[in-house]
Amino acid sequence: MTTRAGRQLDAVVVGSGPNGLAAAIALARNGLQVDVYEGAPTAGGGCRTEELTLPGFRHDVCSTVHALVAASPFFRDLGGLAGRGVVLRHPAVAFAHPLDGGRAAIVWRSVADTADALGADAANYRRLFGPLVERSDPIVAAVFAPIRSVPRRPVSAARFARVAVLPATRLSRRFETEEARALLAGVAAHSMQPLTAPVSGGFGALLALLAHTVGWPVVEGGSSSLVSALIEELEFLGGQVRTGRWVESLADLPAARARVLDVTPRQLLAMGGSRIGAANRRRLDRFRYGPGICKVDWALSGSVPWAATPCREAGTVHVGGTFEEVARSESEVAAGRHPERPYCIVVQASVPDPTRAPAGQHTLWAYCHVPSGSTVDMTPAIEAQIERFAPGFGDLVLARTVRTAADMERHDPNYIGGDINSGAATLRQTLFRPTCRWNPYRTGMDGVYLCSASTPPGGGVHGMCGIGAAHTVLRDLRSQRRGGAS
Repeated sequence: MTTRAGRQLDAVVVGSGPNGLAAAIALARNGLQVDVYEGAPTAGGGCRTEELTLPGFRHDVCSTVHALVAASPFFRDLGGLAGRGVVLRHPAVAFAHPLDGGRAAIVWRSVADTADALGADAANYRRLFGPLVERSDPIVAAVFAPIRSVPRRPVSAARFARVAVLPATRLSRRFETEEARALLAGVAAHSMQPLTAPVSGGFGALLALLAHTVGWPVVEGGSSSLVSALIEELEFLGGQVRTGRWVESLADLPAARARVLDVTPRQLLAMGGSRIGAANRRRLDRFRYGPGICKVDWALSGSVPWAATPCREAGTVHVGGTFEEVARSESEVAAGRHPERPYCIVVQASVPDPTRAPAGQHTLWAYCHVPSGSTVDMTPAIEAQIERFAPGFGDLVLARTVRTAADMERHDPNYIGGDINSGAATLRQTLFRPTCRWNPYRTGMDGVYLCSASTPPGGGVHGMCGIGAAHTVLRDLRSQRRGGAS
């Protein structure tokens, strides 16, 4: 066994993203000695913050808006984040969706306020989201639970499931106005699936539900502050993060009772090599990855001049026009084409968090979906879409940087082809992720576990993939001790 400071090393975690760190913390809290290996020079995976454009402008390399952090049982149970420097900043408007003619659909924290601004769809919006918000606790618990666990309040979970399986095109029939339908399209397209696909409507419903319950906050100073807090907690528990340690094979790791991998099935196949049986290899090979993204970061001399003024108070703006336009854009991507008018997720983190940029100036990022592995720079198309709804935007640009889908994978190997969710959000992979196993965190190799976003409950910054894997490790270790005692 490998030792550190005279103590036995029980577990090695590969990858220091939120899931890897969550797994390490859960194991360390149960008395295990844990090391985390990270290939990059800095920890964090999708939660890194860097001066990508100009000095003084702090940009999140990937994840910025943290509704899932605010809702996650792991972060809630962790406690004390504020004491470690983590402050969540909430924008006045959770998210907005501009339309031509200076119009916009606006989502406030209040269901009633949001509904009242939707005119003829006010009652329809209340009818859909009012009951979901009232039952939000069991719904969120079911979403974050291991996929084969029984919900504590199955009736509420089942009612949400009836909505969750719907394609966005079907769910949109509940609305009449262009504003309400566009609002749904914007959140549903976070699924990175065509809006005709099952579960795409469920993505939209869940994200809107979170906007009304926990909000869509950002971390003051950048998402890296969240990672710093997790590392502090792990080190307090006796664990350690070792950066600059790329792991290409399980043989590269020190001896330990458990190896917990924050990687996708593709990397698992490479790392496991001949230790992975033929049948399991075939199952892992069938795992599907989603489209990639092309992301642009800007340093701006002022705030974005959205024609619809409430958009200026939003942390997130979904840019893409009507429901039909967004649906067309996502269908083009699914067909392997680059849309001329892409749907874009635009995040203005410096609106709720002025520390991101020098006084009076702003950071901004946006990405659009592109075919997997794309090397196309979509900056002109993205900027044209923003300019469409914010005339004069281009005059504010001080500097920009761009990462194509291929660049995203080079930055983080878990983003296969630029897929930031580490796996397509199809109905099958929502139910069985990464393969059809009773326990999705086991790999079929003794002492080797998977904890990435390729396992339930999937993508996003919530840490629950790591918690599911850690609980499996602890159960297996307890079982081994009982077997040894007998």
